[in-house]
Amino acid sequence: MKAKKLAAMVLSAAMAVSLAACGSSPGTSNDTGNSSGTDAAEGAKRVCFVARASADTFAAWLTSELKKAAADYSDIDLTCVSGEADDNTENGLLEDCITKNYDLVIVQSNNNAAQAPYVKNLVDAGIPVITTNPTTHQSDLDGSDNDSVMEGTGTVDADPMEQAKVGASRAVDEIPENANVVILRGPSGNYHAEKRREAWDTYFFKERPDVTILYEDYANWNSDEALTLMESWVQSGKHIDAIISMNDNMAAGAIEAIRKNTDYVSADGKANFLAYGVDGTAQGCLLIKEGLLTCTALQSAADLAKKNMEYADKVLKGEVKITDVNDYVDAPEINAENVEEYIQMYVENGEISGDGA
Repeated sequence: MKAKKLAAMVLSAAMAVSLAACGSSPGTSNDTGNSSGTDAAEGAKRVCFVARASADTFAAWLTSELKKAAADYSDIDLTCVSGEADDNTENGLLEDCITKNYDLVIVQSNNNAAQAPYVKNLVDAGIPVITTNPTTHQSDLDGSDNDSVMEGTGTVDADPMEQAKVGASRAVDEIPENANVVILRGPSGNYHAEKRREAWDTYFFKERPDVTILYEDYANWNSDEALTLMESWVQSGKHIDAIISMNDNMAAGAIEAIRKNTDYVSADGKANFLAYGVDGTAQGCLLIKEGLLTCTALQSAADLAKKNMEYADKVLKGEVKITDVNDYVDAPEINAENVEEYIQMYVENGEISGDGA
């Protein structure tokens, strides 16, 4: 079990390093040129991916997969930068994309409403924009009830309601009667964070009014923040029956906080709590195999990356209009019964070693 824990920690660190190396110093764009690792053809189209944060394991995974996917396009020169979970930093990077006159920009917002005006600036500058994980909606820009994709942009995303529904639906039958639960939320204003939380209200809490929410707070997709919150919540003395997390990374942090607490994990490693995540990261899969995460829903960064690069290529070649880019990936459930096939997926792409260590 220690080996699996170490593997997950190393994976998370490696992903963060990968994203940082792609160019992520706060306040600068760090245009690193051909970050995809290919020899771009002379006159190649310049594409920039603006990620939300290098410490976010999913953002790091998506960046890694985009670099892999970009290797198939010699006529695209991919640069990656990171907003480091700071709206001002990310907005500055979006402005810098105009200054550097990129041919296309892929945006992963930290806060939809905060980034929306800067996405519009890109559109107004004539630069095609694909928003991904999450989509930027028209309502993010003008405060309306219009949840269509923001005018002038395209999107490649997943449905956050369906993602969270995976765990919420099974939790209806799994979480014990009169249980105490805690909720870890993603960044305020982030579309995926808010919709996943809405899904838990829709598919779980409306069905289970007996359940008490002991604590609920924002951990901003970050495992360290989740760990700190969980350490504090456990001090109340009331047993927490379930951890409801809007992503795997925060769930991992909360689990780490109680891993050595015998009230929650027995000497033989059996968990005395349930935990639900979203993303289906390698780290999440290892925690499911270990018996500490109940389930998660896969949000395949590999699929998102392939679709983003495919559409970027088509837009740049004039084969499709940017506003015609509107595609979504599925959210299959990962649990103890099928986790091995997903672990094998990560073994095959090199993110988990063959022996799981």
